[in-house]
Amino acid sequence: MSRVGKNEIVIPSSVTFTQNGNLLSFKGKLGADVYQVPECVTIEKTSSGIKLMPINDTLPVRMFWGTTQRNVANMVQGLDQGFTVNLDLNGVGYRASVAGNKLTMQLGFSHDIVYEIPQGISIKCEKPTSIAISGASKQKVGQIAAVLRNYRKPEPYKGKGVIRQNEYVVRKEGKKK
Repeated sequence: MSRVGKNEIVIPSSVTFTQNGNLLSFKGKLGADVYQVPECVTIEKTSSGIKLMPINDTLPVRMFWGTTQRNVANMVQGLDQGFTVNLDLNGVGYRASVAGNKLTMQLGFSHDIVYEIPQGISIKCEKPTSIAISGASKQKVGQIAAVLRNYRKPEPYKGKGVIRQNEYVVRKEGKKK
């Protein structure tokens, strides 16, 4: 049995939801979202939220059950509190700035990297060497962080690059004479 799927999804008071068959619609203080629950998972309303149950006990159904539970729980948490990923720029001359809906990063190339900020996502640069990405969708926030990190991955000798906060870069020893 799925250990994740057994957990009830508690809906906070700031988030409202409606169910139309297998379609769940959520509305919170950070926006609105819709989730199509797979046919192999049933939805039960409880006093404090939602409980998802599988239709049978086969392996693929159990996998959908746990994944669906996590996706719905992340959607509820995102519409209530939001998600934030912090990136640090390590390197001489590495810096970032936000102007309008564009993020400009200088990462040691001969040109600046300009990234268009998508709708529903906010990016802030409190310091020139730190980027805070926040939004209601955990998937979108994580994907944008991965794209920005991909422009200059941390290298193992000096640790320069775009690094997630609390990420540990395994350092290698340099060449010896």
